[in-house]
Amino acid sequence: MTRRPVRKAVFPVAGLGTRFLPATKAIPKEMLPIVDSPLIQYAVDEAREAGIEQMIFVTGRGKSVIEDHFDIAFELEHTMTARGKDVSVLANTRLSPGNCVYVRQQEPLGLGHAIWCARDIIGDEPFAIFLPDEFMHGSPGCMKQMVDAYHQIGGNIISVLEVPHDKVSSYGVIAPGAANGAVTEVLGLVEKPKVEDAPSNLIVSGRYILQPEVMRILEGQEKGAGGEIQLTDAMAQMIGQQPFNAVTFNGNRYDCGSKLGYIEANLALALQRPDMAEQVRIMAMNLLK
Repeated sequence: MTRRPVRKAVFPVAGLGTRFLPATKAIPKEMLPIVDSPLIQYAVDEAREAGIEQMIFVTGRGKSVIEDHFDIAFELEHTMTARGKDVSVLANTRLSPGNCVYVRQQEPLGLGHAIWCARDIIGDEPFAIFLPDEFMHGSPGCMKQMVDAYHQIGGNIISVLEVPHDKVSSYGVIAPGAANGAVTEVLGLVEKPKVEDAPSNLIVSGRYILQPEVMRILEGQEKGAGGEIQLTDAMAQMIGQQPFNAVTFNGNRYDCGSKLGYIEANLALALQRPDMAEQVRIMAMNLLK
């Protein structure tokens, strides 16, 4: 059976990043670097690896630096070239004309509302969603693993990870059905359940492939938890109406929405870099003395 390809991805990047103030007063949290690339760059690279062609950024006030990051920096490149410096380090920061779209979310009404703001660009196609501060690191990337599964099973797919049972109350958790390798049927979604009420220890981890019908549900979605329009509520309505599965990501997740997770991600990636791993290891050991 031929599946409609996943060509478009939505990046909801309008959040205020208050947990990282004052760093995020003038810089979007998505531009905070992991070693030497911003979080949003890693997410876009992951999307490209998965074959996604069009990047849709749902932005807000003060986020224009994200647009600048994916543009051509003529003065910088001209100066570097004139000085004989290698500009190839900037290659991944350029998005081709027409391959990036920027949409404003005027009010902070939740993730579901942010996704709905991209409805006219998505049209009638399946699409991916990336939450950039959920830093998913592995090879192949998380979305590539999901797209490969999508070609086999179609429908809606979310990324999940196993966590210790005592941690589930901080996350969205799936009620699992039949499992086949890394793919698990999703029978239900519960947002931040009590430990004793959690249907599993498989948490939703910031990557989605959804069918366009979710936009119709979001259109009339009532406000949910926190007075926001919740994507989880809309997805829950699709379960039972369309195929809905989860792919357990084979890789590492770093919660870069938290300071501890952000520092962990920087340290983990630095320790994987041939150009700095040994020095970082020595530095860390010295700090631990």
